[in-house]
Amino acid sequence: MKPIRNVVMILLDSLNRHMLGCYGGTEFATPNIDRLAARSTRFTRHYVGSLPCMPARHDILCGALDFLWRPWGSVEIWEDAITARLHSAGVVSQLITDHPHLFETGGENYHADFKAWDYQRGHEGDAWKTRPDPSWAGAPRFGRGHMPYDDSRGYFREEADFPGPKTLAAGARWLEENAGAHDRFFLMIDEFDPHEPFDTPEPYASLYDPEWEGPHLIWPPYVVGAQEKGVLTERQAKQVRASYGGKLTMIDAWLGRMLDVLDAKGMWDDTLVILCTDHGHYLGEKDIFGKPGAPLYQPIAHIPMLMAVPGRTAGDCVALTTSVDLFATLEAVFGLGEARQRTHGVSLLPLLTGETTDVRDHVLAGVWGREVHLIEKDSKYVRAPTGANAPLAMYSNRWSTMPTHVIPRYQALPLPDDRAVLDRMPGSSVPVLRQIWEAGDAVPFWAATRFKGNSLFDLAGDPGEEANLAGGADEAAAAQRLAAALRALDAPQVQFQRLGL
Repeated sequence: MKPIRNVVMILLDSLNRHMLGCYGGTEFATPNIDRLAARSTRFTRHYVGSLPCMPARHDILCGALDFLWRPWGSVEIWEDAITARLHSAGVVSQLITDHPHLFETGGENYHADFKAWDYQRGHEGDAWKTRPDPSWAGAPRFGRGHMPYDDSRGYFREEADFPGPKTLAAGARWLEENAGAHDRFFLMIDEFDPHEPFDTPEPYASLYDPEWEGPHLIWPPYVVGAQEKGVLTERQAKQVRASYGGKLTMIDAWLGRMLDVLDAKGMWDDTLVILCTDHGHYLGEKDIFGKPGAPLYQPIAHIPMLMAVPGRTAGDCVALTTSVDLFATLEAVFGLGEARQRTHGVSLLPLLTGETTDVRDHVLAGVWGREVHLIEKDSKYVRAPTGANAPLAMYSNRWSTMPTHVIPRYQALPLPDDRAVLDRMPGSSVPVLRQIWEAGDAVPFWAATRFKGNSLFDLAGDPGEEANLAGGADEAAAAQRLAAALRALDAPQVQFQRLGL
């Protein structure tokens, strides 16, 4: 392994591991991701931590699991994102993104500490245009109602105008213009594709479903039992999946432009290139679509990660890893000191140098207010709330940590009340507001779901998670290990109460 001067991190949103050629996928073409994999360490047991979008980015940029104490939120005033620490160390940082959640209520401060940031407009919920191009007729929304994308879509005249291609093209330009211009740099490409809408121009739109007639189904429903409940027909389900594949292949093609610049500039000798994601996306597996209220089965929890490491031969890393470990790895690569906030990651450099073969024995993963998952090397224990899923607690320096502008007024969260008290952030002495939700309270929509009890899966013998082994001595032992893992993180006592631990 050679010394690392620079890091390029490419985060593709909702990237499904099992659909990538380098992980054995054959359904869709991903030649450039596979090209990167051919020179990379391929992580085979990499998992999510906090979900969904913004909690996952908090894991990566702040190094601290989020889902045990709040649903969705900004970088807190007492936290240092990795970029703030890079700035203090004299490392140039650049963000290039089309991710709308970074620029709305609940997503504040993630971009603020980059030395520079570039926002490519028009994706999904980005409030970019005030009126649509009248030539654009739209596509079925499956009950989503009007989306800002409906106003933006008609302004994309050709493939290069779409947000994903614009973002990766901007990344390629930045590398061309800045290679050799900075002593050290961190470039983060936060690319919202292949997240929905799965909207692409031809030839991608019809690439995997050429017989489809009519508007392409670009908005997947968020539902468990989509075909069973009649939300999608079998034919529609195929079209939604094919539309995801078209977007995946399109974004793969534009990723190739960044790889071309890395080749042309000879940057592989001193630049660590990371390809990662926040989570996967259900596209019919177990008849689930989107990211609805369901346990974190493998299609959404078991995620890809590639690291092209200077001087290291390509190969597999079978160690258990998770998203917060990226923060710790960046700390180690750039020689940063200890963060002010409590963090939960472990540097992956010892795995890359061959100093060790394992850095952790478990991963905790979940969505605030839903199941908590204990993932070990070859098993997954899913602990569901008992009773009314109460009490729930949110810890934050602000009241609302959700993107509240997307919540209808009749579903609005209650105002803080006399149950809100000044407490300490778990695992620290930082004073924060703690609000309790009890049975009957309106809760953030991520927690408003039905639960089917606990599950225990043997991932080695049953990778499809078909056989639930919960209910015996093995589950009792797993519950004890989960409780110990929660105690090690100083998880709020209410987590133990609602989970029946």
